[in-house]
Amino acid sequence: MHSGEPGSGNAEMFGALLRFHRARSGLSQEALGARIGFSKSQVAMVERGARPPKGDFVPRSDESLGAQGALLAAAAKLRTEALPHWFAGFADEEARAMARHAYETHVMPGLLQTEAYARAVLTGQYPTFEDAEVEAKVAARLARQALLSRRPVPDISFVLEMVPLIRPIGGQRVRKEQLRHLVDVARMRHVKIQLMPQERESHPALDGPFVLLETAEHRPLAYIEGQGGGAFVTQQPGLSDLFGKYGLLRAQAYSPEDSLEMIERMAQ
Repeated sequence: MHSGEPGSGNAEMFGALLRFHRARSGLSQEALGARIGFSKSQVAMVERGARPPKGDFVPRSDESLGAQGALLAAAAKLRTEALPHWFAGFADEEARAMARHAYETHVMPGLLQTEAYARAVLTGQYPTFEDAEVEAKVAARLARQALLSRRPVPDISFVLEMVPLIRPIGGQRVRKEQLRHLVDVARMRHVKIQLMPQERESHPALDGPFVLLETAEHRPLAYIEGQGGGAFVTQQPGLSDLFGKYGLLRAQAYSPEDSLEMIERMAQ
């Protein structure tokens, strides 16, 4: 069992920390749940270590309980331990980043995935994951999405090929839910989503997807992932080349406004 999975020591430790801050604030499980938009049973299961916190459970709890970042830090440990070893270091930088920009070709980026879409992606992996491993990875992926609602807000953008929006991963119902979620995220003022025209004959990033970060220390950082692994790019000229590529991609893609209109039509 991975230490970030339900029932693990770290999950139980996070639950104990949540229980401590809740009790210190004089709130029942039901009262905390009402404040953060989750049920009493969900709060109880997280406190027991039986279920990892999902979505914005952690940032809302940290703010509501005045934990001053303690719950965010503890949840980061859970998140990275359920992630592939080559990705954990990037996830740490990502959670604190001032800016994040990504180009994606074949699948919806993890930060944009719904729970059902993420589960469909992970259940289709080879070698096949055990059920508990799928659930831990889904929870870790959803926990990373706290970046979208973090304060202070980071600058976030995506350039997406059309394939992730068209391919019905998980079926048409899951695809429609995913497109509606994409619309909601695209309407956030600090998030820009742009679609690459299918009819474009060429562009400078045909060799694959990548992610760019401006770290909390204002350092540029790039991450490239392939089959079975990933790598940081921290040195010049590779780093500047990727930032330059991304600038050209944004110029060649549909505008955020036009892209949002297209996504809305597809979601209908």
